[in-house]
Amino acid sequence: MDDLAQFCCHNRDCRDHGKRGAGNLSVCMHYGKQQHVRLLYCRSCKTRFSERQGTPLFGAKLETAKMIAVLDHVSEDCGVRKTSRLTGVPAIRCSGIVGW
Repeated sequence: MDDLAQFCCHNRDCRDHGKRGAGNLSVCMHYGKQQHVRLLYCRSCKTRFSERQGTPLFGAKLETAKMIAVLDHVSEDCGVRKTSRLTGVPAIRCSGIVGW
């Protein structure tokens, strides 16, 4: 069984909006290249949304491990060019990830 206690509904009109572990969420399908990202379904408002919605990983085309590596380097005050060299991700992509 999937642990969905850390997630909440993102629909502002839902009565369970923002309530983690309310028991209103279920996994309706998986998507992505390796089918590793869960699409969640809210039973209260009947809305579907990605488990990555609201995170830097939402809509990312880069591998998860590389995204996390870029974010780790930036959080340690590495610049974009240095992060690019250390992770092997082009500088323009690094700047797009962190919103610079």
